[in-house]
Amino acid sequence: MTSDHGQEDWVRAAFARSRDAYPSSPAPVDRILTAARTRRKRRRAAAALASAACVLGLGLAVSFLTSPPGAESPASRPSPRTSPPATPAPSTVSVRVAEGTTGGQRWSVALEFHRTLPKGYTLPTYPDGTTAPGTSLLCQRMYIGGVRIDHQGGPWADCQPVTGTHDPQASAGLGLWGLHDKGLSGSRLMVSNPEANVAYGIVSLSDGTQAKATTVTVPGTTYRAWAAPIPNGRTITSVDQYDAHDQRLSHDTGWR
Repeated sequence: MTSDHGQEDWVRAAFARSRDAYPSSPAPVDRILTAARTRRKRRRAAAALASAACVLGLGLAVSFLTSPPGAESPASRPSPRTSPPATPAPSTVSVRVAEGTTGGQRWSVALEFHRTLPKGYTLPTYPDGTTAPGTSLLCQRMYIGGVRIDHQGGPWADCQPVTGTHDPQASAGLGLWGLHDKGLSGSRLMVSNPEANVAYGIVSLSDGTQAKATTVTVPGTTYRAWAAPIPNGRTITSVDQYDAHDQRLSHDTGWR
């Protein structure tokens, strides 16, 4: 039986013989370097792909921030709505000049402007055969006790033709109107169609009382009027008109 030291010597001798019988080949340095270069190229390519993916992801994120979901592109957006056409002006405009009670009866005065000549209205004819000019109609509707003054003359008896909304021929008129004796008796109305600078009128009566009336204008026109009642049995001593600064513009004593 061989001792432990003998076995060890035998193994060493066998290893030496095997080593000498099969000499070791040199280390494959070139192959190792080539493989290392290949792996390094692959890592660089993978890094480049990862960077490109990050840039693309950032671009998509910015796109989503600037264009929220559901947003339309400028080309697909509908054109802005056009404003609806302006509402045409009414064909008839009226304004209440004044109203009240006199002698126990209700009275009122209103101006009524027709932009076009109403159907059924005919322009008046002058004595020389010519027709009065006018493209519109201005009516002065006056009532005492529910009865329209001049109603006997038809629906247009208290109207005058005018040209448009700024006819100067419709100004500077002053009249006394009533239901009896051409406005010389009974309850009556003093109505003025003054110039533009007249702000109000004052009618002084024989009993010492005064009636102040403010000028009112038809919207969109220069047609204006003020009106004051004259009770039955009273006479007029003077009619005065004033501007907005209380300066008297006219003084008339020719009325009864």
